[in-house]
Amino acid sequence: MGDKVVIKTEEDKEFTIISFTLSENIEPSILREITPPKINSRKGLIISGRGPIWLYGFLIHYYHSTPFIAVYDPRLGAVVIETHVPSIKVGDVLDIYIDGEG
Repeated sequence: MGDKVVIKTEEDKEFTIISFTLSENIEPSILREITPPKINSRKGLIISGRGPIWLYGFLIHYYHSTPFIAVYDPRLGAVVIETHVPSIKVGDVLDIYIDGEG
């Protein structure tokens, strides 16, 4: 992975935010080298970053057991795309702002 894909985590009371940045264009073979950071699996997850859809798919699959997963859209907030929590529905938008993403 080196410094081509840099992944940072930020903890909130109810969720973890994973933000990634790319230092250059990446190829799909890099997925073999990525080890996503450990997070508190009892919290939801928000994924943020500008990158290829297959990188998002990889991260979503990796963290599928979290209570919910949302992807950050700077125009809307965090859009829930997967949930195991009755109070949070797919399509819900969490009103958050991630600095540097918009």
